[in-house]
Amino acid sequence: MEPTTPIETLCRIVLRGREYEAQTATDYDGGEAAENIDGEDGQALSVLDDEVNDSVEEELKSQFEDLAEDQLAEVLAFCWVGLGTYEASDWAEAIEAATDEGHNAIAELMDMPMLASVLESGMAAFDLSCDGIGDLI
Repeated sequence: MEPTTPIETLCRIVLRGREYEAQTATDYDGGEAAENIDGEDGQALSVLDDEVNDSVEEELKSQFEDLAEDQLAEVLAFCWVGLGTYEASDWAEAIEAATDEGHNAIAELMDMPMLASVLESGMAAFDLSCDGIGDLI
């Protein structure tokens, strides 16, 4: 299958999706010493800081806005295949449903947990990969 959206564009979305989802480790003790699994006191918990990098969010959203309607529907359909909502054999149905999403597609993609992973999984269902494409090697 040859996607309507250039593979480089799909891979750029994967890359930005990873950056968008990225969280950084920080030490947190909740205002008091944490207790580890063995019951020992005095160790801080390592947690993830979920602050969103606004510039990456804006860039990812801009990439979606720059896509033609059929390309945006294709990205959403790839994600749905990656999520298991549709099988690869149901591609025509997935595309039709994604096309019906219209202007809601960008919001759905921006809110999709693990966007990069599900997009890659959906692409893999069609033997498409970002291997060897730009910085994703």
